[in-house]
Amino acid sequence: MNRLGFIGAGNMGSALIRGLIDFGGMEADHVYVCGHHPEILNAFAREKGFYVCESVEELLKACDTVLFAVKPKHIEALLSKHREDLFGKTVLSVVAGYDFAKMQTLLLPGTRYLYIMPNTPCEVGAGTFLFEEAHSLFDTEYADVRRRFEKMGRVVELPSKLMDVGSAVAGCGPAFVAMMLEALADAAVKHGVPRALAYELASQMTVGAATLQLKTGAHPGQLKDAVCSPGGTTIQGVRTLEERGFRAAAMDAVIAAYEKTLA
Repeated sequence: MNRLGFIGAGNMGSALIRGLIDFGGMEADHVYVCGHHPEILNAFAREKGFYVCESVEELLKACDTVLFAVKPKHIEALLSKHREDLFGKTVLSVVAGYDFAKMQTLLLPGTRYLYIMPNTPCEVGAGTFLFEEAHSLFDTEYADVRRRFEKMGRVVELPSKLMDVGSAVAGCGPAFVAMMLEALADAAVKHGVPRALAYELASQMTVGAATLQLKTGAHPGQLKDAVCSPGGTTIQGVRTLEERGFRAAAMDAVIAAYEKTLA
């Protein structure tokens, strides 16, 4: 990853650019980006110091590693047009549904490929990255990519068949958690807590609860039980969540996101 080119700089692409420059050890002047909305992209480049390419061709000439962060509907046309230019390069992709087996049919033999499913917290060094176990990167390339991504969060290797459902949890999950944070804060605001403080309380609580589970490895039910005193306030809240179908709704959200990838 001496010179890394991003094709696509939407929400996920932008989060990865920020994360790699701020936490992943990528020198900003070794990052090249090509995307739509030049005014937004140029302002972003002035902030972070990367190089904006006017065309995909320009980017491919400059970079040894290319990361696709475009919408799925655009990826096959781009690959069809530039597959010869990608030959011999390291190709990374965060495009949902384009795993190693599928990309093998779209890239020329000799094009090294790794499928990664990230999430937006990577821009603050707290991301979750699903690396597909099947890939064709050289060992040294894979080690370098993994090392840089681990500086932005946690890397988990998954078999190909679990990438989509894993992404429904780790990739879509930040949106589900954001909705929970907003709801918790709204309840606090209703009873007089200033909104900024309500968000801070809800967010820090979530960070703490998640960190406790990761560091102890405890079953979430055990962590829940530890907060629920007999006849206390927390168990009353838990009862209300159960009554409203909280866990079923969370499960259905993940299942719906996963099933969308199969459509």
